[in-house]
Amino acid sequence: MITFSRFTSAFLVALSGFSLTVSVTAADAPPAKTALGLNASPALKPAQTGAAKVNPDGFISRWFLLDPIPGDGRVTESGVRASAQKEYFPDQLAVVPHDGDKVQVGNTECTWRAIEAKQHNVNLYHFAFYQGKPTSNQVFWGVTIVESPEEMPNVRLAVGSNSGSVWWVNGEEKVALYGDIQTFIDDTASKKFTLKKGQNIVRFIVVNNGGMVDCCARFLDADGKPITKLNTVLPAK
Repeated sequence: MITFSRFTSAFLVALSGFSLTVSVTAADAPPAKTALGLNASPALKPAQTGAAKVNPDGFISRWFLLDPIPGDGRVTESGVRASAQKEYFPDQLAVVPHDGDKVQVGNTECTWRAIEAKQHNVNLYHFAFYQGKPTSNQVFWGVTIVESPEEMPNVRLAVGSNSGSVWWVNGEEKVALYGDIQTFIDDTASKKFTLKKGQNIVRFIVVNNGGMVDCCARFLDADGKPITKLNTVLPAK
Protein backbone atom coordinates (compact mmCIF):
# COMPACT_ATOMS: atom_id res chain seq x y z
CA MET A 1 0.00 0.00 0.00
CA ILE A 2 1.25 3.50 -0.86
CA THR A 3 0.19 6.56 1.16
CA PHE A 4 0.68 10.20 0.25
CA SER A 5 0.14 13.50 2.05
CA ARG A 6 0.93 17.12 1.16
CA PHE A 7 -0.30 20.67 1.42
CA THR A 8 -1.00 22.18 -1.98
CA SER A 9 -0.51 25.84 -2.88
CA ALA A 10 -1.30 28.30 -5.62
CA PHE A 11 2.27 27.84 -6.84
CA LEU A 12 1.78 24.12 -7.32
CA VAL A 13 -1.53 24.64 -9.06
CA ALA A 14 0.05 27.14 -11.44
CA LEU A 15 2.90 24.78 -12.24
CA SER A 16 0.53 21.90 -12.84
CA GLY A 17 -2.17 23.75 -14.73
CA PHE A 18 -1.01 22.58 -18.14
CA SER A 19 -1.87 18.96 -17.31
CA LEU A 20 -4.36 19.08 -14.45
CA THR A 21 -7.89 20.26 -13.91
CA VAL A 22 -8.79 21.45 -10.40
CA SER A 23 -12.52 21.74 -9.83
CA VAL A 24 -13.65 24.56 -7.53
CA THR A 25 -17.09 25.41 -8.92
CA ALA A 26 -19.45 26.62 -6.19
CA ALA A 27 -17.17 25.10 -3.58
CA ASP A 28 -18.36 27.38 -0.78
CA ALA A 29 -22.06 27.55 -1.66
CA PRO A 30 -24.48 26.34 1.04
CA PRO A 31 -26.57 23.21 0.44
CA ALA A 32 -29.60 23.87 -1.72
CA LYS A 33 -32.74 24.34 0.33
CA THR A 34 -34.66 22.52 -2.39
CA ALA A 35 -32.99 19.60 -4.11
CA LEU A 36 -32.40 20.52 -7.74
CA GLY A 37 -31.73 16.90 -8.75
CA LEU A 38 -28.61 15.30 -10.17
CA ASN A 39 -29.73 15.98 -13.74
CA ALA A 40 -29.20 19.69 -13.01
CA SER A 41 -25.50 19.19 -12.27
CA PRO A 42 -23.03 20.17 -15.01
CA ALA A 43 -20.50 17.72 -13.56
CA LEU A 44 -22.35 14.42 -13.24
CA LYS A 45 -25.59 12.68 -14.11
CA PRO A 46 -27.53 9.52 -13.23
CA ALA A 47 -25.92 6.54 -14.96
CA GLN A 48 -27.45 3.69 -16.89
CA THR A 49 -26.79 0.25 -15.46
CA GLY A 50 -24.83 -2.31 -17.46
CA ALA A 51 -21.35 -2.08 -18.99
CA ALA A 52 -19.59 0.89 -20.57
CA LYS A 53 -16.01 1.78 -21.39
CA VAL A 54 -13.86 3.89 -19.11
CA ASN A 55 -13.42 7.39 -20.46
CA PRO A 56 -10.91 8.03 -23.30
CA ASP A 57 -8.15 8.85 -20.81
CA GLY A 58 -8.86 5.76 -18.74
CA PHE A 59 -10.67 7.50 -15.89
CA ILE A 60 -13.34 5.53 -14.05
CA SER A 61 -16.42 7.70 -14.45
CA ARG A 62 -19.32 5.39 -13.48
CA TRP A 63 -19.90 4.58 -9.82
CA PHE A 64 -22.45 3.70 -7.23
CA LEU A 65 -22.25 6.55 -4.71
CA LEU A 66 -23.83 6.44 -1.27
CA ASP A 67 -25.55 9.54 0.08
CA PRO A 68 -23.07 11.55 2.18
CA ILE A 69 -22.63 10.48 5.79
CA PRO A 70 -21.86 13.02 8.55
CA GLY A 71 -18.21 12.84 9.65
CA ASP A 72 -15.89 14.74 11.94
CA GLY A 73 -13.97 16.57 9.22
CA ARG A 74 -10.57 15.21 10.26
CA VAL A 75 -8.42 14.71 7.16
CA THR A 76 -5.11 13.95 8.84
CA GLU A 77 -3.74 10.43 8.42
CA SER A 78 -5.17 9.34 11.77
CA GLY A 79 -8.52 10.97 10.99
CA VAL A 80 -8.88 9.43 7.52
CA ARG A 81 -7.82 6.01 8.80
CA ALA A 82 -10.33 6.23 11.64
CA SER A 83 -13.09 7.04 9.15
CA ALA A 84 -12.04 4.14 6.90
CA GLN A 85 -12.03 1.72 9.82
CA LYS A 86 -15.33 2.85 11.33
CA GLU A 87 -18.33 0.64 10.56
CA TYR A 88 -21.06 2.83 9.09
CA PHE A 89 -23.20 0.04 7.64
CA PRO A 90 -23.01 -3.77 7.36
CA ASP A 91 -20.50 -5.30 4.91
CA GLN A 92 -19.28 -1.87 3.85
CA LEU A 93 -16.01 -3.32 2.50
CA ALA A 94 -17.73 -6.15 0.62
CA VAL A 95 -21.11 -4.95 -0.63
CA VAL A 96 -21.70 -4.36 -4.34
CA PRO A 97 -24.92 -2.36 -4.34
CA HIS A 98 -27.56 -1.64 -6.95
CA ASP A 99 -29.08 1.68 -7.90
CA GLY A 100 -31.67 2.59 -5.28
CA ASP A 101 -30.47 0.16 -2.60
CA LYS A 102 -30.79 1.61 0.88
CA VAL A 103 -28.69 1.18 4.02
CA GLN A 104 -29.25 2.39 7.55
CA VAL A 105 -26.46 4.61 8.89
CA GLY A 106 -27.27 5.45 12.49
CA ASN A 107 -30.72 7.03 12.40
CA THR A 108 -30.47 7.97 8.73
CA GLU A 109 -31.47 5.95 5.70
CA CYS A 110 -28.95 6.44 2.87
CA THR A 111 -29.40 5.47 -0.77
CA TRP A 112 -26.91 4.11 -3.29
CA ARG A 113 -27.16 5.99 -6.59
CA ALA A 114 -25.65 5.12 -9.98
CA ILE A 115 -23.84 8.17 -11.37
CA GLU A 116 -21.65 9.03 -14.31
CA ALA A 117 -19.06 11.80 -14.13
CA LYS A 118 -18.96 14.10 -17.17
CA GLN A 119 -15.29 14.94 -16.63
CA HIS A 120 -12.25 13.07 -15.33
CA ASN A 121 -13.19 13.75 -11.70
CA VAL A 122 -16.17 12.52 -9.70
CA ASN A 123 -17.63 15.71 -8.25
CA LEU A 124 -18.86 14.64 -4.83
CA TYR A 125 -19.72 18.22 -3.93
CA HIS A 126 -22.26 18.27 -6.76
CA PHE A 127 -23.49 14.82 -5.77
CA ALA A 128 -24.44 16.19 -2.35
CA PHE A 129 -25.39 19.76 -3.29
CA TYR A 130 -27.82 18.87 -6.08
CA GLN A 131 -29.62 16.52 -3.72
CA GLY A 132 -29.93 19.29 -1.13
CA LYS A 133 -27.58 17.47 1.24
CA PRO A 134 -24.69 18.84 3.33
CA THR A 135 -21.29 19.03 1.66
CA SER A 136 -18.96 19.83 4.59
CA ASN A 137 -17.68 17.40 7.22
CA GLN A 138 -19.04 14.47 5.25
CA VAL A 139 -17.87 10.97 4.34
CA PHE A 140 -18.49 9.62 0.83
CA TRP A 141 -18.45 5.96 -0.23
CA GLY A 142 -18.16 4.80 -3.84
CA VAL A 143 -18.13 1.34 -5.48
CA THR A 144 -17.82 0.15 -9.06
CA ILE A 145 -16.88 -2.98 -11.00
CA VAL A 146 -14.01 -2.70 -13.47
CA GLU A 147 -14.04 -5.44 -16.09
CA SER A 148 -10.76 -6.42 -17.73
CA PRO A 149 -10.60 -8.44 -20.99
CA GLU A 150 -7.46 -10.23 -19.75
CA GLU A 151 -5.23 -10.64 -16.74
CA MET A 152 -3.02 -7.56 -16.47
CA PRO A 153 0.12 -7.79 -14.33
CA ASN A 154 2.09 -4.79 -13.08
CA VAL A 155 -0.74 -2.27 -13.10
CA ARG A 156 -1.13 0.60 -10.67
CA LEU A 157 -4.25 2.33 -9.38
CA ALA A 158 -3.58 6.08 -9.71
CA VAL A 159 -5.84 8.41 -7.73
CA GLY A 160 -6.41 11.96 -6.57
CA SER A 161 -8.85 13.29 -4.00
CA ASN A 162 -10.05 16.32 -2.08
CA SER A 163 -9.62 15.73 0.79
CA GLY A 164 -8.33 12.43 2.25
CA SER A 165 -9.24 9.04 0.80
CA VAL A 166 -8.63 5.29 0.95
CA TRP A 167 -9.00 2.95 -2.04
CA TRP A 168 -9.50 -0.82 -2.26
CA VAL A 169 -9.38 -3.27 -5.19
CA ASN A 170 -10.93 -6.72 -4.68
CA GLY A 171 -11.03 -6.16 -0.94
CA GLU A 172 -7.37 -5.18 -0.57
CA GLU A 173 -6.36 -1.65 0.35
CA LYS A 174 -4.16 -0.30 -2.44
CA VAL A 175 -3.58 3.40 -1.90
CA ALA A 176 -4.49 6.32 0.37
CA LEU A 177 -4.21 10.11 0.49
CA TYR A 178 -4.20 12.31 3.58
CA GLY A 179 -4.47 16.02 4.30
CA ASP A 180 -6.48 19.05 3.23
CA ILE A 181 -5.50 18.73 -0.42
CA GLN A 182 -6.73 19.46 -3.93
CA THR A 183 -7.57 16.74 -6.44
CA PHE A 184 -4.70 16.21 -8.85
CA ILE A 185 -4.65 13.69 -11.67
CA ASP A 186 -2.50 10.68 -10.72
CA ASP A 187 -1.60 12.40 -7.44
CA THR A 188 -0.34 9.11 -6.07
CA ALA A 189 -0.39 5.50 -7.23
CA SER A 190 -0.42 2.07 -5.67
CA LYS A 191 2.34 -0.48 -5.83
CA LYS A 192 2.15 -2.71 -8.88
CA PHE A 193 -0.35 -5.57 -8.72
CA THR A 194 -2.28 -7.87 -11.05
CA LEU A 195 -5.71 -6.88 -12.31
CA LYS A 196 -7.78 -10.03 -12.72
CA LYS A 197 -9.39 -11.07 -15.97
CA GLY A 198 -13.10 -10.35 -15.64
CA GLN A 199 -14.60 -8.33 -12.81
CA ASN A 200 -12.60 -6.35 -10.25
CA ILE A 201 -14.33 -4.44 -7.46
CA VAL A 202 -12.99 -0.94 -6.82
CA ARG A 203 -14.09 0.90 -3.70
CA PHE A 204 -13.25 4.24 -2.07
CA ILE A 205 -14.00 6.41 0.92
CA VAL A 206 -13.41 10.17 0.68
CA VAL A 207 -13.35 12.26 3.86
CA ASN A 208 -14.11 15.98 3.54
CA ASN A 209 -13.88 18.89 5.96
CA GLY A 210 -15.18 21.88 3.99
CA GLY A 211 -15.32 23.34 0.50
CA MET A 212 -14.82 21.31 -2.65
CA VAL A 213 -14.87 17.51 -2.50
CA ASP A 214 -14.11 15.24 -5.45
CA CYS A 215 -11.83 12.43 -6.60
CA CYS A 216 -10.48 10.70 -9.69
CA ALA A 217 -9.04 7.27 -10.44
CA ARG A 218 -7.67 5.24 -13.32
CA PHE A 219 -5.42 2.24 -13.90
CA LEU A 220 -1.94 2.67 -15.36
CA ASP A 221 0.03 -0.03 -17.15
CA ALA A 222 3.62 -1.10 -16.44
CA ASP A 223 4.88 1.88 -18.48
CA GLY A 224 2.72 4.36 -16.61
CA LYS A 225 0.27 4.80 -19.47
CA PRO A 226 -3.52 4.90 -18.88
CA ILE A 227 -5.33 1.61 -19.54
CA THR A 228 -8.31 2.35 -21.76
CA LYS A 229 -9.50 -1.14 -22.74
CA LEU A 230 -11.49 -1.58 -19.53
CA ASN A 231 -15.22 -1.47 -18.89
CA THR A 232 -17.10 -0.36 -15.84
CA VAL A 233 -20.10 -2.47 -14.88
CA LEU A 234 -23.00 -1.22 -12.78
CA PRO A 235 -25.22 -4.27 -12.19
CA ALA A 236 -28.96 -3.90 -12.60
CA LYS A 237 -31.25 -5.28 -9.94
